[in-house]
Amino acid sequence: MQELTTIKQNTEYVLTEKKSKFIANLIYVESQEEAENVIKQFKKKFHDARHNCIAYRVLKNDKIIDKSSDDGEPSGTAGTPMLNILQKNNLCNVLIIVTRYFGGILLGTGGLVRAYSDATSGAINVATKVKIAIGVEAEVSLNYNNFEKFQYYCRTNDINIINTQYLENIVCKISMEEDKKDRLLKDYEEKNISINSLEFFGKKIITKSKL
Repeated sequence: MQELTTIKQNTEYVLTEKKSKFIANLIYVESQEEAENVIKQFKKKFHDARHNCIAYRVLKNDKIIDKSSDDGEPSGTAGTPMLNILQKNNLCNVLIIVTRYFGGILLGTGGLVRAYSDATSGAINVATKVKIAIGVEAEVSLNYNNFEKFQYYCRTNDINIINTQYLENIVCKISMEEDKKDRLLKDYEEKNISINSLEFFGKKIITKSKL
């Protein structure tokens, strides 16, 4: 699967065009359900606005779901160009909502496309972006005297230790890119690493590096 990008934190960008105010909110979401819930919240928050146009891209079962809406603007002048910009920037697990307060001057279809596109691009430009990949989570159990070696193994193999519980044995929750799973499993089965148990869970989006 191609490498994707998302945002580290939500971002707002405001654009004024011929007295119309465009408020662009770029929001990190992890699912289509979450995106739809956020849209409902924003429509309540900005209920007095003329339009709340949206576009989002979310990853589900290794496939990207795209959706957009013009929310009453002329067809193809808002949601579609907003979505196109998300696609061109290879963004995923993001929702863009551009709220428009009408200023009394008609912009025309070309002016609307430019305004919604510029508002979306503005929010993307000021956002902190990170690379993401499909990953997997797992849980390992190991003896205390092997923990330091296991930490070194994780550092040298790009495995992230998410949290650690100090119980009778040490229990670590870890995450890694999908292509690291087979190496870890092989090292465990061949006893190249000293861990007592290894259990893999479902897939998840993991952060690779900051752009």
